[in-house]
Amino acid sequence: MANQFTVKAKALIKQIPEGKVCTYGFLAGLAGNPGGARQVARILHSCSEKDGLPWHRVVNRYGKISLRPDDGYEIQRQLLETEGIAFDLNDAICLDSFLWMPQAR
Repeated sequence: MANQFTVKAKALIKQIPEGKVCTYGFLAGLAGNPGGARQVARILHSCSEKDGLPWHRVVNRYGKISLRPDDGYEIQRQLLETEGIAFDLNDAICLDSFLWMPQAR
C-alpha cells in the first residue's frame, strides 16, 4: 500500500494541466515533504504508466528536463512542445510563464 506522501504526490501530478509544468521539489513540498524531490522522481518512474500520470509535465527547478538524451529527453520535450510549452536557447522552460500553481483551498 502506498504511503500518504505517494498518494498526495500522485494526486497532484494528475492535476497538472496540459500546457503547464511543475517541478519535482515543488510537488514534493505540496505533498508534505519539501526535501522529497527524488521521491517524486521515483514515483514518476515507477507509477506513471500504471497510474496514467502525466510524467512529462514534471521538470527540475531550473525548468529543464532531467532525462538524458536518448533516455527519454526527446520524448518528453516533444510531448511538452506539442502542448505549447516553449524552450529557450538553453533548453529551459520559462517557469514564470509555464509553472503550474494549484488553486489555494
